[in-house]
Amino acid sequence: MTMVRVDLRRQFEDAGSRADPSPVYAGLRDLGPVLRSKDILGGGFLLPRYEEVSQVIKDPRFASDRRNVGRRSLDQWWTPGMLRLLLSSMVLKDPPEHRRLRNLVQKAFTPSRVAKLAGRVEEITDELLDAAAAKPVIELVGDLALPLPLTVIAEMLGVPPADRIRFRTLFASIQSNSQTTAVSLARNYRRMRELTTFLQELVRLRREQPGDDLLSDLVHVEEGGDRLDDDELVSMVFLLLFAGHETTVNLIGNGVLELVRRPDQLRKLRDDPGLIDTAIEEMLRFTNPVGFVAPRFAKEDVEIAGTPIRRGSMVTLLIASANLDETVFPDADTLDITRSPNRHVSFGLGTHFCLGAPLARLEARIAVPALLRRFDHLELAVPADQLPWRRHIALRGVERLPLVVTPAGASASRRTA
Repeated sequence: MTMVRVDLRRQFEDAGSRADPSPVYAGLRDLGPVLRSKDILGGGFLLPRYEEVSQVIKDPRFASDRRNVGRRSLDQWWTPGMLRLLLSSMVLKDPPEHRRLRNLVQKAFTPSRVAKLAGRVEEITDELLDAAAAKPVIELVGDLALPLPLTVIAEMLGVPPADRIRFRTLFASIQSNSQTTAVSLARNYRRMRELTTFLQELVRLRREQPGDDLLSDLVHVEEGGDRLDDDELVSMVFLLLFAGHETTVNLIGNGVLELVRRPDQLRKLRDDPGLIDTAIEEMLRFTNPVGFVAPRFAKEDVEIAGTPIRRGSMVTLLIASANLDETVFPDADTLDITRSPNRHVSFGLGTHFCLGAPLARLEARIAVPALLRRFDHLELAVPADQLPWRRHIALRGVERLPLVVTPAGASASRRTA
């Protein structure tokens, strides 16, 4: 039987599929457990179902580094230095190099460090909501979902106060234009180069003037005499920015949108704030801030669901589709903030489980309840089908989310009057 070939980019060309990808993913799962890819991803195979995604993501027979299967490295002599830094990311490494980098980073990026951030995250959230509350219509992405994690990461990295506006402006401009088109990449190149230079200077500063921040710890952490070099440090910061930050922005924006569109779920969370942890996990599963993880490459000839996969073949894991697999999640197309168990794969699995997952969860579990406490009523300021969605094949996020809000207590005051 001939395997179905799929152009994933074409599947998400129209705004409707980006706003509601469920039908697209359901269609892909119906086509089979293993599909041929013929788009910009570079060919290879697509896995749309949960069983195969969860299997391959933990399978040591698959590499993250294409060089370990004899494929040509993307890091060539003509590759711009900025792109070389991105290609040296930990997510594109295999053991023992991946283990070395992760062990060093984990010594600085500890659960206790993340937990200590809770108070500061609450302060930043309150400050942002104070400013937003003065407006008749708040724009949730620009007023909260974007600046919250960006401010947190700037402080975590020890960006000097005088440079934080420049840092936020630079990164926000890249984030808002991060599409996967050639034109967008060209437009972003100058900003990316500026950000790379900024981070290189920040690394040098923290080597000379260490502070009480994550980057200073990363600069000086060691294991058996081994330390991260400058390129590894900048690459690690990029990973924290683009993986941890992007996930949080989309999680808060998409999650609040789905709550507003489903008053029963919103009411349930208002009535029982203790549901916030299961609510965040369900938002991660249902809204899918990330569509797929870094590709894997077969280190030997293997079979997936009876399909022969030759050594060196690239396999793309559609974690967003896996999270909507009805064979694993009953009523998968329904948002249920009480769902338990919830074995979503939004942060990956195994050795490449997202290092920033605790921070993303912390920020969302503080920001969403704070929003609900601050406003008694939330509703879309525009029809849902007019909301703009990012044109990004790997990241799913609403670009702007205008909400008409009623401050807490205002409704009661009007009734009393």
